[in-house]
Amino acid sequence: MKTSLFVVALLLGLSTALRPGDLACRKKSTRHIPTVHKTHLTAAPLPANFVWNNVNGVNYLTNLRNQHIPQYCGSCWAHASTSALSDRIKIARKAQWPDVNISPQVVISCSLNDDGCHGGDGLSAFEFMHNNNITDETCSIYQARGHDNGIECAPINVCKNCKPDGTPCFIPEEYRVFGVEEYGNVTGEAAMMQEIYQRGPIACAIAVPDSLESYTGGIYFDQSGDQNLVHEISVVGFGVENGTKYWHVRNSWGTHWGESGFFRVVRGVNNIGIESDCAWATPKDTWTNPQWHKTTDEEQSDPRNNKYNFNEANKPQDSFLDKQRGTCKRVPKNQFKLGQKRPEQMAWETLDVSALPANWDWRNINGTSYVSWSRNQHIPIYCGSCWAHGTTSALADRFNILLKDHNPTPVGLNPQVMVNCLAGGDCGGGDPSGVYDYAYQYGIPDSSCEQYVARDLDKPQCQPIDICRDCRGPPPAEGQSGIENCWAVTNYKRYYASNYYSVSGADQMKAELYKNGPIACGIDATDGLEAYMGGIYSEYSDYPMINHEISVVGYGFDEATQTEYWVGRNSWGTYWGENGFFRIKMHSDNLGIENDCIAALPSFKPSQAETVFTQYM
Repeated sequence: MKTSLFVVALLLGLSTALRPGDLACRKKSTRHIPTVHKTHLTAAPLPANFVWNNVNGVNYLTNLRNQHIPQYCGSCWAHASTSALSDRIKIARKAQWPDVNISPQVVISCSLNDDGCHGGDGLSAFEFMHNNNITDETCSIYQARGHDNGIECAPINVCKNCKPDGTPCFIPEEYRVFGVEEYGNVTGEAAMMQEIYQRGPIACAIAVPDSLESYTGGIYFDQSGDQNLVHEISVVGFGVENGTKYWHVRNSWGTHWGESGFFRVVRGVNNIGIESDCAWATPKDTWTNPQWHKTTDEEQSDPRNNKYNFNEANKPQDSFLDKQRGTCKRVPKNQFKLGQKRPEQMAWETLDVSALPANWDWRNINGTSYVSWSRNQHIPIYCGSCWAHGTTSALADRFNILLKDHNPTPVGLNPQVMVNCLAGGDCGGGDPSGVYDYAYQYGIPDSSCEQYVARDLDKPQCQPIDICRDCRGPPPAEGQSGIENCWAVTNYKRYYASNYYSVSGADQMKAELYKNGPIACGIDATDGLEAYMGGIYSEYSDYPMINHEISVVGYGFDEATQTEYWVGRNSWGTYWGENGFFRIKMHSDNLGIENDCIAALPSFKPSQAETVFTQYM
């Protein structure tokens, strides 16, 4: 049985005091870290080139983050370890839906043998995840603060939910948990290659010469001889190019750095110390028979929660739609302020809907899942941004489809930028068509440009730093923003929409889903839907009030009940519904899900439109 991480936190106490001048995000532990090593590998024949984002055409890598936003945090050690473990879960599950993105926030808050935003050790992180259950990103979103500067270990910081009714945030009654089975050290080229090839990515410490910070591409070779291990990354593969051997490495500095967030470094000579101190971990199988943590009364009433349960998003203030914040308040179609940019032919004009397959689900098309990772719009505080989540997730899915899932990591578009720039609304609700008009005019950055903070800006108009940013140390102390050490990034990739248009009715939805991918739809989010736990949902309503936005990723037919249904993705966390998704009856008793949808066609090129996007003020 797992030890309660809350008990561990109480017993250990804070490991170090704040050290504002220390910028090393990786710190080798001075204590002996016991390892759990039961399975020993035997040498296997190795290919010359191998990387986990393309193994026989399958991408086994999970999402790529930026540890430096919304402010600087020296948490590379937590990012390297949690991303490597997330990848290994995906490998063990044969890349089937859903991707599990392990939360680095829980590690930097609760691994008290490490220094939070002031550095830590990947092997120590694996030890923590072996001794304690860990949650995913929809339970505990990354806030770039640790136990050392403002986000201490508390039950509510392991899994959290917030509602729009003015009540304090709380811990869900139950939530999925994950863990580490075995973990240990690995060093040297040969052993690292075997570990990566046979079991998956590993976390490694490296030096960071100035030339690496300015790296833009190619096979990196440091000439300075720097071996001061101050940073931690994950190594996801290896290869040879023009006779030069290299490691394929994922960083945690955002996709605007290096080769879409990755870099290659010469292999076999311990350049930047990459072959001298690595760690690996195997995931505990908590998915074959899903393991759920049931929240205790003691955890729910823990006094440490009080500091983090204040739901300030519910304070009365000006909102896009009204003066009091409430539910997501998704704007109905007849109130849309923007038009459409329709393609020459619509999907339902070119397809015979009666000839479409009975089941079509983008979570599993011939064994491949094309859906982007799931989110929770309600954390770290409540924000009624469903209009931004439903649309950005549907468009991100369409980019994954367009790229045939061959992007270095799955595409995830940025809902926070939509909130920042009032691209349809704010945390009080909004108009989904505004998101796709923004994509049409400007292009949307991915999720490593701005961290989702569930807040409106405190100024009337977004600036470049509110669209894509990076930050340098030191980590700000508790109560300080650290924004003075941040700047706007301008060389980020933009994801455009070439067209966007309304979709309604079962036939149009089926054709659009089958041909082009997921769509964003309005729905009446009733108390019954909020309480949904699984199965095919149905609820009759004379006049569904569209107050929420979700994405529809597929449809199906249940043989047992002879019922057609839609497959929807919500933005309420993976502890809701069926891993954050739901099924709902088609044609009737479905809370208006077929009345008011919108879709966009993905493009990497900006539109040629002459009109100027008008921001809502």
